[in-house]
Amino acid sequence: MDVITWYLEQRSPDALIPAREPRLPVEVVRAEVPSPEFGRFLYTAVGGDWQWTDRLAWTYDQWMTHLTRPGVETWVAWHRGTPAGYVELDPQEGAQVEIAYFGLLPYAIGGGVGGHLLSIGTARAWDLVTRWPSLPETRRVWLHTCSLDGPAALANYRARGFEVYDEKLNEPGDVDEGATPGPWPGARP
Repeated sequence: MDVITWYLEQRSPDALIPAREPRLPVEVVRAEVPSPEFGRFLYTAVGGDWQWTDRLAWTYDQWMTHLTRPGVETWVAWHRGTPAGYVELDPQEGAQVEIAYFGLLPYAIGGGVGGHLLSIGTARAWDLVTRWPSLPETRRVWLHTCSLDGPAALANYRARGFEVYDEKLNEPGDVDEGATPGPWPGARP
């Protein structure tokens, strides 16, 4: 299967185009307590059916090491006490912040939550230094998505002001096309 990966970026906080308020009311809150259990739950619940597999083999200690790195933040959209989606920020050398993971649980797709959550996550990437004074001021926010991700992903990133700076056609064998963990296989409606 041919899989295209797009790399997108913003080079200024002025590039962010905020989304309108979602139809499904959510509150976006930073998960301030590092929790490997919660991180893995979000990762599998959101990405399981989109071929997110790179962190499945991580141990508890690997999750904890990652989540306690300065500047790594997880922002969670909550609808009536239930997680609706999340965005993970990962600061990197060169005053860059990667939106490492972003997505919604199946029930929240189509409720306008994605644009709203991405707007908040991107804004938090731009002001990361206010919460982590040891980090340099963000000069670039970037992410990647691929043709295996949700059908609205690329359009949402572009609508928020991200611009494609590179595109790659993956080589055969680069992508595991096997069953994904779900929260369980076939969980997407």
